[in-house]
Amino acid sequence: MEDLKQRGRKREGRHRDTWDPFQLNPIGAEKEEKRTCFILLQNLVAVIVGVLVLASAVMSKGSLLVLTTLSSPKSLRDAADRQFYTLLLMCVLVMPNLLVFFKSLWKCAFKSYVPPNPKTMGVMCVIESLVALGTAILVLIVMPQFDILTNLCIPGGTCILSSVLQIVFRLQRDRWMIIYPICSLILVISGYVLVAVEYYVRVSSFVPFQEAEGYLYIGIAIFASLLISLNWWENPFRASSNIQEMLNELDGFRDTVYLVTSLLRIGITMAVYFLYYTFTEPGIDWGAFSKAKSAVDIGLVVFFLQAFCSAACHWFGVVACKIHAVKFGFALPVSFCGPATLILGITLFLIQVDKTDHTVSNIITSIPNYTVIENPFWAFCSQLANIKDNNSTSVVMVEISNSICQTTLNSPYALWPFSMLALEGVCMWLGLLSCTYYVWKLKVQRIERTSQLFVRRLYESAFIDLSLLLNTKMKVIRSRNKESINEEVENCVIYLCATMWHETYDEMLKILTSMFRLDRYRGDPKEEHKDCFDFECHIYVDDAFMKDKETEIRLVNTYVEDLIHVVMEVYRVFTNKEPDEVSIIETPYGGRLVFVMPEGNMLYVHLKDKNLIRNKKRWSQIMYMYYLLGWKGYNVKNPQKITRQNNPNRASLVSLDGESYLLPAHDNDSKRRHISDDNTYVMALDGDTDFHPAALILLVDRLRMYDNVGAACGRIHPTGMGPMVWYQKFEYAVGHWLQKTAEHVFGSVLCSPGCFSLFRGSALMDDNVLKRYTTKATRASEYVQYDQGEDRWLCTLLLQQGWRVEYNAASDAYTNSPQEFKEFYNQRRRWGPSTLANTLDLLHSGAETVKRNTSISFIYILYQIFTVSSSILGPASVTLMIAGAFQFVFGVPGTLSIIIAVIPPVVYMIICFVAKSNFQITIAAILSVIYAFLMTASFFSIIGDMIKQQTFITPTGLFLLSGAIMYIVTAILHPQECTLVIYGLMYFICIPSGYLLLTIYSLVNMHIVSWGTRESNKGEENKKKVGVVCNRDCRLCCWDVKIEVTQETENLMLQQIQQAVNPSTRAAAKPEPTSPSTQDHLHVVNTDKQISDHNKQVTHNKDERKKNLLDNKDGDADSQSSASSKSCEKKMDSSNDDTDDEDDDYMDDYGNPRMAKEVVPESDWVIPVKKVFLKKLTYANLKRNLQAQIRYTLRNKNQEDLCEELVLMLTDTLNEELRDKVGPEDILTVSQLEELQYALNEAARRILKTNRMERLERRVKRGIERTLVAPQIEKLSEDEEDFWEKLLERYLKPIADDEAHMKEVTRELKSLRNKAVFLYFIINVLWVVATFFLQAIGGDILSIKIPKYFPNGTLSDEPMKVEPLSLMFLLSFAILLIVQFLAMLYHRVYTLIHVVSYRGTEKAYKKKEEEDDDDLILENQTANGLIITSDDL
Repeated sequence: MEDLKQRGRKREGRHRDTWDPFQLNPIGAEKEEKRTCFILLQNLVAVIVGVLVLASAVMSKGSLLVLTTLSSPKSLRDAADRQFYTLLLMCVLVMPNLLVFFKSLWKCAFKSYVPPNPKTMGVMCVIESLVALGTAILVLIVMPQFDILTNLCIPGGTCILSSVLQIVFRLQRDRWMIIYPICSLILVISGYVLVAVEYYVRVSSFVPFQEAEGYLYIGIAIFASLLISLNWWENPFRASSNIQEMLNELDGFRDTVYLVTSLLRIGITMAVYFLYYTFTEPGIDWGAFSKAKSAVDIGLVVFFLQAFCSAACHWFGVVACKIHAVKFGFALPVSFCGPATLILGITLFLIQVDKTDHTVSNIITSIPNYTVIENPFWAFCSQLANIKDNNSTSVVMVEISNSICQTTLNSPYALWPFSMLALEGVCMWLGLLSCTYYVWKLKVQRIERTSQLFVRRLYESAFIDLSLLLNTKMKVIRSRNKESINEEVENCVIYLCATMWHETYDEMLKILTSMFRLDRYRGDPKEEHKDCFDFECHIYVDDAFMKDKETEIRLVNTYVEDLIHVVMEVYRVFTNKEPDEVSIIETPYGGRLVFVMPEGNMLYVHLKDKNLIRNKKRWSQIMYMYYLLGWKGYNVKNPQKITRQNNPNRASLVSLDGESYLLPAHDNDSKRRHISDDNTYVMALDGDTDFHPAALILLVDRLRMYDNVGAACGRIHPTGMGPMVWYQKFEYAVGHWLQKTAEHVFGSVLCSPGCFSLFRGSALMDDNVLKRYTTKATRASEYVQYDQGEDRWLCTLLLQQGWRVEYNAASDAYTNSPQEFKEFYNQRRRWGPSTLANTLDLLHSGAETVKRNTSISFIYILYQIFTVSSSILGPASVTLMIAGAFQFVFGVPGTLSIIIAVIPPVVYMIICFVAKSNFQITIAAILSVIYAFLMTASFFSIIGDMIKQQTFITPTGLFLLSGAIMYIVTAILHPQECTLVIYGLMYFICIPSGYLLLTIYSLVNMHIVSWGTRESNKGEENKKKVGVVCNRDCRLCCWDVKIEVTQETENLMLQQIQQAVNPSTRAAAKPEPTSPSTQDHLHVVNTDKQISDHNKQVTHNKDERKKNLLDNKDGDADSQSSASSKSCEKKMDSSNDDTDDEDDDYMDDYGNPRMAKEVVPESDWVIPVKKVFLKKLTYANLKRNLQAQIRYTLRNKNQEDLCEELVLMLTDTLNEELRDKVGPEDILTVSQLEELQYALNEAARRILKTNRMERLERRVKRGIERTLVAPQIEKLSEDEEDFWEKLLERYLKPIADDEAHMKEVTRELKSLRNKAVFLYFIINVLWVVATFFLQAIGGDILSIKIPKYFPNGTLSDEPMKVEPLSLMFLLSFAILLIVQFLAMLYHRVYTLIHVVSYRGTEKAYKKKEEEDDDDLILENQTANGLIITSDDL
């Protein structure tokens, strides 16, 4: 309701100024806000992950302690059981090393193998050997000798080396923080002392099962802990500036190091186990393993629980860091793992004590100097030997209780020594927390790799909590070191490039709304923003011009006119005013329109003339890639001296006080001086794409996260209405849910669609990519591969050069899809052969691609071979499915049903060879409807057959049911898209049309290389003739004379005659009334002439004034200020004594002399375009624009009352100046604009002076100037003009193939078509014939018999009979779906992590109070490392 009222108030305000207050408000133009559901989701996921981390850590630690207790010599189990438990304890230590070995082997074998440096490898092997030795000694030898509580405390000392190195390297940001590692060292040493003292008290107080040799094991434990602490030596060294060269070298071949060291650690662990237990009493009894049957179940459960929980804890810990839940999802649960395990163990012990009936034992003997006390646990502990045989008590509970009874808690003479054990645990725990204090201050970027969060890939299952904390990178500390690498997010530049080809008004509205959304999201620098990016928008319009057939004048066509109106409409929706600064430029390729968007970012509209430059999408992509990456990159790498000129390239990347400001052309790209090509991104868009800023930022995250990612695409949603769109909705959903995720997980995405894909600049600029992309198709196969699917070909080039292409399921983009059957078939006629050609090209170069590309392996190549084979056999498979439908529905015998099913596709293929394209599509539509009815009947027949046979366990039933379940589960895992599963039935009944008829149509028409979509004759339209008085065609002998007299010509002739007859009345003469359109045109021409003449006069005045001021420093400071480089000269207050305003008289805003503006001749197409933009200078529009401009200028100043007062007073001033002088739709002349600007500046000065807000005067004056600025006719710089001419000459000259060449190409295309159809036909015919003969020979001979079960579990007398080929194909397809489903599950999890992490750092639209203007200018000049110097200006 509030939205309705707010829109109503805005409409009422517009209605006061014009009779046409109505406007389009595109969906999504409203300001984005953080949705409550996402905030709740983020917090819920963080809580769940934190709980899972704590639970898995406790279970991992607890199960390890249970195994050490079960394998202890003091255990209540027999020797055979203890031996088996010890073997499992050794397997616990081996398991993480085994996992790392397999992962490293996979990467070295299928990704990339880098030979290691022998010296570095030797050092790593020595360190890893010592760590493995210490771990094996502590866990296999020492820990079984102690109780469970002591074992919980002893490993805490493994942080001692890390503490020492932190002290030595002084890694703390602040000096006082060194107290943390010092306290950690003191606490750990104190803990070890307390271990020895507490054990002495046990022995001296006669606690049962305590032996004097325990001191030896304490010493061994301390020594083993020191060896284990070497495990995390790399973390402090990486945080310091020591041995950085070796560490950087180690990162290059880390997989090779882990491949060797993991085997080494496994060998040392096994060697310690076998050596110790072989040469100590009683030794290893190999026959005892077969006797330990009672221990197998318990031991294996505890072992797998420990192995699984350790891996899960490590994974959930990584997830917690990636979703920005470091404190409460990672540090807190991991740090409290030890106390939680202790509490759990004590609780289980107390429960066991309460459940057991026991009486006080009388076996306590009197010992001199000791007094027997009443110990509540003594009786329970003394009866454990009897409880162990009670089946009602679990073995684990008994062993935990027995181990706790070995502490001083079971002392009959004193309980106070137990406090020493507790103090020992507290010291070790606090020592660990003090050593890893930096984890609580860990700063994580939105999306980071695991290697950026943790130093080692390996986790220690025996000490999972210590491993996670000590392995976390010291990021906070590292940022202090000047020599360390800065891991902050680097700034990037994004070029949004949309290609347009005959888009409708609504389609243009989508892409422009998306761009303006991004402009608002990027915002001005005062708003908090964490994404560190700058952007420009470029729209490339193909076929933008037409020629008037009568006058041969080149004009923009109606598509460009629609685009201009859309830009103005969207600008008005976002700001409630017209565009402030517009430039019109004549270019070698056609023309260019330049807009400054509301927040200061740039929008360029490139108008392509097909007579000057090649049209179609691929050539538009080459055009903007060379311009943005080649030309602009060249300027950045070769900075030139910047001359002041009136260039339309406003400061999109440098913004003063939150608004765009005039800067030279090269300064627009000045930030690229500090940005590498790796951080320069090109966003490829279609002219009808609709997206939100979050979708773009998520793609940027993928390229920032991995340096080898050359491109990333998002989830494309087709939009529209009708059955064809419903089919495509489910088709796109399945393609993204299963196929693209499988490609992303197992290898690399093969196609990044050009409607919404982000490309890395350095990837496009790589060898054999952009250069080869400019190749002109000359052969038949090239026409199919290059021009029919340019997006897939570009991705193929990237893959072959070693770049990876990724898919992000959370980046949603919406684009129009074909709604008509003909348009859909023509689109897929291009896509089908191109997809097959590029995939075969990639497979053909598979061996070389595997060597270059670490994301593509031979297994992935085999996967693609299988998918291509399945697609080739698609027509035969569909034909057999139709034959099966005939069997189900009509009861036709198998062989006859195959013959009937083959006839329609064969006939249709013949029709495609002999008939025209439109007739082919008509026949396909008719057959599609027939097939749809057949598939519907088949669907219900299959269900009826399952009911009839009382079982669904048939090949057809299982396939249908499992497929439905899988798609439903997949849809549920995509909650925002789950309703798309409804269109699955439409997709099912259209399978014959999509996989049989469409394949035939695509192959047979492969020789047609036109696009077939968006074809229009709109560009040939003529301009309407307005005010034509006479239009005659006269024939005289051999002369053909065309006479046309317009109202404008007639009026001009009358004026000239009247002035010639009576010159004295020239000034008083009035022309005859003209038509409104002619008046409008004359007024525009007159206004342009006045502006041009005025600019010349202004230039002369500025030069004279500058000369006088330089000659006489005491010149008059109250004279008028010169004009800006915009439309008109602004007048300043003569009483103003501000030196800044004095400088503005003859200097620009950066202290440089304003240069004379060159008068640019206007082309024929420029005048009508300029006429549209001049409408902003009408009385009605000026009033609305002025009000919106003032509010926008002071939006963050917290001066609402002053703002409204300015709006009211300036509106009154504007009304007083113009009310009786011009009409509401009249365009103001230059003199009127000058007078109006002077009056408005005076009124603003008085109001600000009254409110004592003079510091806002310059800001308000700039807002007034922008309101009154007129569109400018500009021209390119000589360098850029030369660039475009050479680019056109070298790569983009319009293609003019001669007739002979086109005939040769057509012949080659038909020959290629014939070969492809023949190959397809033979393969599919062989498959159908094989199936036909298998059925004809007889099902009893060659069929495979499968037992048939009813739903109640009973076995049927008749088994199911399935042909071998059908079963093989069915199983292969099922395996493919299962593999894709598992890949989808994996991808879903990481997509959720990415989305939650993004929502945690999403931009909040919070207004921040600005500082004074002068301070802000200085701040923005040095923002992001950009410093504007005198050399730049």
